[in-house]
Amino acid sequence: MKAVVPCYYHLDVEVSPERVRHVRRILAAHLRYWNLETLVESVCHCAEVLLHTIDEHAADKNTTIEMWWNGQHLITAVSDNNQDIRPHSADRGCLAQIAAMSDGWGCCATGAGGKIIWFSRRARAAERAPLVPVGPDPSLRAACKTPREAPLPGPVLVPAGPGPLVAVGASAEPRGLERAARATTGAG
Repeated sequence: MKAVVPCYYHLDVEVSPERVRHVRRILAAHLRYWNLETLVESVCHCAEVLLHTIDEHAADKNTTIEMWWNGQHLITAVSDNNQDIRPHSADRGCLAQIAAMSDGWGCCATGAGGKIIWFSRRARAAERAPLVPVGPDPSLRAACKTPREAPLPGPVLVPAGPGPLVAVGASAEPRGLERAARATTGAG
């Protein structure tokens, strides 16, 4: 089984209508490479909506796209250098589309005067190690001490003929057995 390895992808691009389709194919290829085929449509659509908004409204078309995969969540961020574009005022509101197709999203300002719009999707990796239930480790108080010596069974009384019972067992002494055997046979 293959363990999930955190992945990161970074792409700097100057946005144009042709480049938007090209970036979509690049992002889809990386998601498939990371075994995240189920996220291709939603992630690529959200990124495409943001890139179209930047293409239509921004003066500076340079943008950065980043994707992080940690084994449970895929976070995609699109950043630009313009403060003046407002994604929610674009046609059909691109932030409304992102909110509808993602598990979470947000927007924050950068130190250079631009902004970052990010969204996340929860997913499971295609190859997962099955979870194995692990029993709790016993504490010192709960653990039972094992006996150092096993107790020996007591003597067993066996009839040795028509006379008295003879003691046979691991705890009986050999001389005692001899005496008991002589007593029952009358030799003695």
